[in-house]
Amino acid sequence: MSTLPNWSIPAISHDLDHHFNGLIDNKTKPPGSLGKLETLALQLARMQLTETPHAELQINQPTMLIFAADHGIARHPVSIALPEVTRQMVLNFLAGGAAINCFCRLHDIALNVIDAGMLEPLSQTQSNYFTQRLGAGTADISVEPAMSAAVVERGLIAGATLAKQAILSDSNVVCFGEMGIGNTSSAAALLCAYTSKKAREVVGRGTGINDAQLDAKIALVDKALRRTEQMPEAETKNPLLWLASLGGFEIVQIIGAMLATAEQGKLIVVDGFIVTVAALYACAIAPGARQYMVFAHMGTERSHQLALTALHADPLLDLGLRLGEGTGAALAVPLLRTAAAFFNDMATFESANVNV
Repeated sequence: MSTLPNWSIPAISHDLDHHFNGLIDNKTKPPGSLGKLETLALQLARMQLTETPHAELQINQPTMLIFAADHGIARHPVSIALPEVTRQMVLNFLAGGAAINCFCRLHDIALNVIDAGMLEPLSQTQSNYFTQRLGAGTADISVEPAMSAAVVERGLIAGATLAKQAILSDSNVVCFGEMGIGNTSSAAALLCAYTSKKAREVVGRGTGINDAQLDAKIALVDKALRRTEQMPEAETKNPLLWLASLGGFEIVQIIGAMLATAEQGKLIVVDGFIVTVAALYACAIAPGARQYMVFAHMGTERSHQLALTALHADPLLDLGLRLGEGTGAALAVPLLRTAAAFFNDMATFESANVNV
């Protein structure tokens, strides 16, 4: 019997949209002139102010969760980096030396790092480091399922537990990042399974592989998809089946954390390709999660753009990013604060005695 939660995600009401849009349009500016910041303010107001329509928007203690894990497919030449780089980069995160550390320090975002299943565990005992290992890396998806259905369930629950801890610490904005050599292959396979696209339409260069490596990566993802399609349960189009067959330990835990964040009525900030695929699967499991998501940026990889399209997402930024780590999500946090600030503090035409 499944031990998964029912994911009771509250629906966001649109009943006060006229009121909120009136407040936004009555600020001292032409209607719509703040573009996506106005859309963002409306989304925040729907989430936070439906029961208290005259209160202020709050961006409380944004938290970044970076889930790290290894992938069996990385034994093949699908990346410019070797599998041990996952562990090395996690050490860099914990030492404060990565891009995401710089961005989180600058924008006052709490950074937590999670070992969801790296090849080798770390001995660190830092307060922002969590060990939720589902194994020592997934199996090689080109030849066998990444994990069992039971491990998928464990991962979803583990991710959910961590997100709830962040929210209990008074965070109402949870950002998601990832680290895992080979995870673009897993995410590409999951996107193909969901959209019925071919591997060649989706698989990208990831860390910057050459043409020969790209051809090999496409062939490996194609093998994983053909293997999955031949499974007896494949006709069910079950996202949990696809996660077990093609997924990553970090992807599964991100999905669980996103679902728990939505269940608590808090904002989910989605980063790059891998996290966007996780968001796609979170919505496949519980469609109500979509209304709690903000998409930070449009990456340069075609696969990221395809995943955003599948979610009907309009990302906030287009900076040519393709690093991952949650870097795009961290850059979106100042925009959240800006949207809240104009909604709360900008003068109205009446208060400023401006006649139009």
